[in-house]
Amino acid sequence: MTCCDHMEVTEEVEEQVERLLSGQGSEVSGCDVALEQSKPATLRKNVTYIVCAVIFNDKEEVLMVQEAKQDCYKQWYLPAGRMEVGESLEEALKREVKEEAGFECEPITLLLIQEKGPQWIRFIFLAEVTGGTLKDLSAADQESLQASWWDRQSILPLRGLDILRLIDCGLKYRHNPWHPVTLPIDLSCRHVLQRLVLVFTSAEQQVWILLVKAPVLHLPIAAAVKTHAVTWAANMVVQEAMPSSYYDHDVNTLGVFSLQHNGRQHGKTDGVCFNTLVALVPDHVQRNEDGEKVECTATGRPPAVENPRYIWYEVQKGTLREKLLEKTKNISVLPIHSLY
Repeated sequence: MTCCDHMEVTEEVEEQVERLLSGQGSEVSGCDVALEQSKPATLRKNVTYIVCAVIFNDKEEVLMVQEAKQDCYKQWYLPAGRMEVGESLEEALKREVKEEAGFECEPITLLLIQEKGPQWIRFIFLAEVTGGTLKDLSAADQESLQASWWDRQSILPLRGLDILRLIDCGLKYRHNPWHPVTLPIDLSCRHVLQRLVLVFTSAEQQVWILLVKAPVLHLPIAAAVKTHAVTWAANMVVQEAMPSSYYDHDVNTLGVFSLQHNGRQHGKTDGVCFNTLVALVPDHVQRNEDGEKVECTATGRPPAVENPRYIWYEVQKGTLREKLLEKTKNISVLPIHSLY
């Protein structure tokens, strides 16, 4: 590769990272790690996606639905349910809100993603009412008994206290959005994957990004494996790239820039690609073989790559470096939480 070719490739990498930072997606052309441990995502067979709506009115009351299901009969919950085969995430959200609450709605942004590994992922949206009428008892059916606006003060028998955190998250975002508007991008994917913008930053504010060398320089993509959290994919990449340094560093998936899902071809496009910001941070408390604490000296450079598939790339573009530093410090990305 000539010097000019190398410059062009590294510029392409920086452009791809900038696109992801701005909430855009990027086609998935392959998977670098753990594909052999992952099966293609097939809705209702080996993956379940839940959509959940947090919707407020002008009084900041939250939309709730009364359950019709026998195991939680007459208890209240946010409009939520399983995605059906052939749907997009937004289509599933709109259907659930219409069926359970009587309203048409539009998503504003994803608020939070929760997961129990690639087999169960919940997508929580902040949304707004755009039409329809509030479902009352006369319209009760197997989807729900009725819907109501809840002031969050009056006593209401809740199906689960987990939604209180989601409601608080929605209120916080309404008052002070801490990450950009993030909605699913219509790009297909076979597996549940994590694409890593994995950064190492020095005290001097230098930023490096871990890349895979072949077939061209690109951001690592790893498959989520059934036995671990979705974000464990980042740990697998670090273990493969620099095994000797793995236990001396924390691998922190800080959040999601964007996510890609299509869902129209059952078993072929049911996967999701999470484009994530991951920070590799030295563990400043290290121990020797006897378990005693030892002082570790920071080198100011990323740990040495031992696997020839990988390379550290130092970000050259000042504006990109500043954006990565800002997002790493303030964690202004869509959160993804493991419920393991």
